[in-house]
Amino acid sequence: METTISFLICVLFTADTAWTQSVRQAYDVYEPEDWSVHDFSCPRECFCPPSFPTALYCENRGLKEIPPIPARIWYLYLENNLIETIPEKPFVNATQLRWINLNKNKITNYGIEKGALSQLKKLLFLFLEDNELEEVPSPLPRSLEQLQLARNKVSRIPQGTFSNLENLTLLDLQHNKLLDSAFQRDTFKGLKNLMQLNMAKNALRNMPPRLPANTMQLFLDNNSIEGIPENYFNVIPKVAFLRLNHNKLSNAGLPSRGFDVSSILDLQLSHNRLTKFPQISARLQHLHLDHNKIRSVNVSLICPTPTTLHAEQDAFIHGPQLSYLRLDGNEIQPPIPMDLMTCFKLLQAVII
Repeated sequence: METTISFLICVLFTADTAWTQSVRQAYDVYEPEDWSVHDFSCPRECFCPPSFPTALYCENRGLKEIPPIPARIWYLYLENNLIETIPEKPFVNATQLRWINLNKNKITNYGIEKGALSQLKKLLFLFLEDNELEEVPSPLPRSLEQLQLARNKVSRIPQGTFSNLENLTLLDLQHNKLLDSAFQRDTFKGLKNLMQLNMAKNALRNMPPRLPANTMQLFLDNNSIEGIPENYFNVIPKVAFLRLNHNKLSNAGLPSRGFDVSSILDLQLSHNRLTKFPQISARLQHLHLDHNKIRSVNVSLICPTPTTLHAEQDAFIHGPQLSYLRLDGNEIQPPIPMDLMTCFKLLQAVII
């Protein structure tokens, strides 16, 4: 018994030691001789919570300038102020910054000093929503993982802007002024790990060209897109969530295979100009076709059939995967054809 108790104490001690070490690594605790651990200075315009010493809260204070940022800060909150510029000087000592929130200010591209952002070598998240930007800022730090630029006036993406951002996984450009002319074939070159791209609420008439191959979520709602080029999805073989609501898509503008793309799980085509049910993959799970001009549902034409692709054959072990279908706002008259349920045996909700 004593041996067992001794063993348990030893295990607990070892686990506690390992946990303590992992916490130290996670929070990057400095050694006592490191001067920055003793730097508890706090700009008078801001709030520095004692329980969260790596955060600096300066939001909602009517600030017109960015105060000097202490060296210990990882998380910087400056949203909802009157800041117009991002100079290099306030960040000279802020080498540990991971997160900057500058949403709802008055920042322009001319107000961003070159090098002010790119010098932040550990920055992961940059929020610049609701500002006065007219182009995607550049240069940006290579470490960046998320760039949020929604609700600006962005109409330009300078060549090479994304060339060094191989760590970026999320790019949000929704609600800007992007036209098709803003994109070149190499605009997104360098975004090797991008997974989510949001360009909803712009002024696009065509699908953006040459998207990063790892794109999984593509949001293009509220544009004026009329068609999708043939083989467009070959370039983004991992796309799983595709939103094209509120566009001008017609059946004539779809690829010959429609949306028969095995990677797509969630497809949203609400508020377009479709008159027929588009071709879909057996792997598709959620389909939004509401508020189009579809008059009938011909199950013999829309029910996916096995193809020669091995991946699709695997899907047919359990049949088509569609579980949610929305068809309201069309010209379809109830009742729902019974063979629809025969084809899509996993359907849990049909809205018509």
